[in-house]
Amino acid sequence: MKMIDLKKNAYPLGAGFSDYLTSFGRMTSLPVSYADLVRYSGAAALYDKNGEDTLWSTLSYPPSDRKELMSGLVQTYAILRSGGDRSVMAHLEVDRVDLCLYGNSQPFRVRIVNTLNENFDYFYVKRADASRVYGLELEQVLSPNDITFYVDQGTLIEEHIFGIPGDIFIAKYMDANLNEVRLAKEFVKFNERCFLRLLGDMHSSNFVVDVVMDFEENSYRIRPIDFDQQSYEPRRIVYLPQYYKENNAIIQLGMRHLTWESVQQYQKEERTLIKKRMRSSDFRLEALLCCMEKDELSPPANVRQLAEELADFHKTDEFLSCHSMGSLVRTSLGQLKKS
Repeated sequence: MKMIDLKKNAYPLGAGFSDYLTSFGRMTSLPVSYADLVRYSGAAALYDKNGEDTLWSTLSYPPSDRKELMSGLVQTYAILRSGGDRSVMAHLEVDRVDLCLYGNSQPFRVRIVNTLNENFDYFYVKRADASRVYGLELEQVLSPNDITFYVDQGTLIEEHIFGIPGDIFIAKYMDANLNEVRLAKEFVKFNERCFLRLLGDMHSSNFVVDVVMDFEENSYRIRPIDFDQQSYEPRRIVYLPQYYKENNAIIQLGMRHLTWESVQQYQKEERTLIKKRMRSSDFRLEALLCCMEKDELSPPANVRQLAEELADFHKTDEFLSCHSMGSLVRTSLGQLKKS
């Protein structure tokens, strides 16, 4: 059974949300737009060092546009990393621009190289879909992770989130050095974070595993890297990473090592942490949810079905009076007061 419909509708940023983003420093003037990058002249499949197709294509641009476009991308990186300080740009250049045609968001990935030491970094240029931007802002407010992004009208730029892609981690790093209990615990907490803020489509290709080396045992942080499915789909299970078959290898660790009592303990720990984050960012979260309640982020039929499924799961009719995805997120977070 297919979990989601890949043909997700895109929604523009509402006026209130644009004002919110301006107030909290997320709006800025960018030298390059998403539309600028679409004007490429050629594309070649990008393969990894093992010869496997990455599903990304490396682009080429007409000589008449290339110099100005590449300069603009370096300036964009400076905005993202140093607030636009041009002094950091002298030794930076664009190594390549990639496009992912898989799925429906079609993001651009820009690789920036420091010519002095060959160190490189990435950033992403995407369409500023309202679901995606709400997802990023909720990640900033409710998760343990800071995330840098900026919006300029229809263009969104995002920093690269470091970590091992979940699908690669499962394929190559589930070895004898893995602390299975700690990874299983982190997945429970990640599952809880996604469900409470209604972030969907968290299969292994859409999150990374950040391995933190310790003097005794490794720790793990699972971070989402794709926010396209923030509060869109109508089915409750879409917002629970535990139901994606791509995550089965990690889920099986939990089944092997964790008791139901342990799972409940980790869920309560994460809820407590989220409540603390909500209190520490009370004004910002309230402003965000007020905007989100007013904006259309999903078809009305999706909202109604999800409201019914959440009402049945939580055993409360509060969800049935919600008429927007923003209201459902507010009501879902409100359940923390009862836990």
